Formats: sequence, C-alpha cells, structure tokens
Amino acid sequence: MFPVLFRIGDFVVTTFGLMMLFSFLSAAWIAGRQLERYGMKRDLVWDTLALVALGGIAGAKIYYLGLHWQDLIAAPLRELTSRGGLVWYGGLIGGMTAYYIQIRRRKLPVATMYDATAPALALAYAVGRLGCFLVGDDYGKYTDAWYGIAFPKGSPPSTAGYLRTVGEDVPVSIPDHQVVTVHPTQLYEIGLALVMFFILWNAGGKRLRQGQLFALYMMLYGVERFFIEFVRAKGDRVFLDFSTSQLASLALLTAGVLLWSFRRNAPTAPVAGESTRASKAPPTAKRTV
Repeated sequence: MFPVLFRIGDFVVTTFGLMMLFSFLSAAWIAGRQLERYGMKRDLVWDTLALVALGGIAGAKIYYLGLHWQDLIAAPLRELTSRGGLVWYGGLIGGMTAYYIQIRRRKLPVATMYDATAPALALAYAVGRLGCFLVGDDYGKYTDAWYGIAFPKGSPPSTAGYLRTVGEDVPVSIPDHQVVTVHPTQLYEIGLALVMFFILWNAGGKRLRQGQLFALYMMLYGVERFFIEFVRAKGDRVFLDFSTSQLASLALLTAGVLLWSFRRNAPTAPVAGESTRASKAPPTAKRTV
C-alpha cells in the first residue's frame, strides 16, 4: 500500500487526499458533459464545485461523528481535527444538500441538475475507493482465499486482533499481532462502481423522465452497498446483524424506487441532439367537414 505520496516537513500529501481531489474533478467533468447532453452549460457544475466539496467533506465528518459520538465526547479535539472519519453516505448527503442550495439560489431546474450528477457520482465513488485501497482503509473480512490481500500499513493494519475487535471471526490459531489477508472490498466496489457508471452514462443519453436518472443511481448504489457490506469488516452491526450502512442503503433504495415512480409523468429529459417528434413534425392539416 502507498498511504503517503511525499512529505515536506510536517506537510503530508496522502494518496487518499489525492484521490479525493481526483474524485471531485472527475465528477465535475462528467456532470458537465451530462449537462451538455441536456443542452446546458457545463460551467454550471464547475461554478458549484467548491461549495459541493466543502459540503461533502462536512457532511461526511458530521455523519461519522454522529456514529462515533462516544469518541467525540471522550476526545473532542482529536476527533474534530482528525483526517479520518469521512463516510460516503455523509458526504453524499452533505454534498447534495450544498448542491441543492446553489441550484435553488441560481433558479436552475432541480431534477435536471440532479440527473447530471448521477453518472458522475458513480465515477467519483470508484476513484474514492481507489484512495481507500491505497491507504488500506475500509477493507473486508478475513479470508484465506487466493484473492485475499493483507494491509500491513492499513488504517488500521489488518491484524487478527483488530478484526476480532470489530466482531469478525478469525481462526483462534492466529495471534492478535499477525497481519492477515482480507477481502479487498475496495477493489470489489471499484469494479461495481464502474459498472454503475456505464449503466448510468448510457441511460443518461436516453429520454428518461426528468429526475429518473438520479433515482436510478439511488437504486443501483443502494443495492451495491447493501450487498458489499456482508463482506466488509464492520463493528456497527445494529439491527438483525445489518450495519448502519446497510440500513442507509435500504432507505436509499426505497427512496430511489419512490422517486422513479413519482417522476414517471414528469417531462422527458431534454437530451441535446434529439428533438421531440412534435417539434419536427409538420403541422397537422385541419379536417374540413
């Protein structure tokens, strides 16, 4: 793993930080391309990028602190200033909220602007998970299969002892200090996120109802995250052995299904280069009696 790219004194550039930057930039570029498909200016996304990034980071941190409020009470300064604790669901909520505020302030079409982010979010997730892999974070359960990967410099290292602290089953013959191989769930998610991206990008060129492309993203991501959680090393199994992320995934999936249903009578997305039949059809001759 390559957690640190370089240091200049006390200033550290991490691979995770670099991938975070790339995820925002790639998302903005794809969202801009999608806006052009809708006959809108791609600069609308770049104008909102800084505030969306700040909202996403703030949302991710707040979500994490809400889940780990005991740690916040025990050491508030450490938890508030730590570089860790960036949770995707919190980032999604915070970023989309900041995006919504700017859309409303600029009086832009809400459904169309959110549709433009659907393929972008999938690609950004793939890039972000590459950052997680490079720093050895968010890995999976213990496995001795050939595809298992050890994270000796992970955050934290994938030791048998750490996995036991989060309730994972590791053979008793393995001592706590030994670094073990685990499911590389980051790589699983990169592959699945790229599949989602291609589905959403192709769907984004079709005349869906406004708002349905974002609903499709919500459903796809909800399903992907729900199932990947079964092989992730998690200590937050809260209900029927489901993790908090699985409960959030079910909520997102439900919201996506409802949004798709509610938007089924909305106007179709104005895909550039595809004029409606009505605009191209010659006027219908009036019948004379």
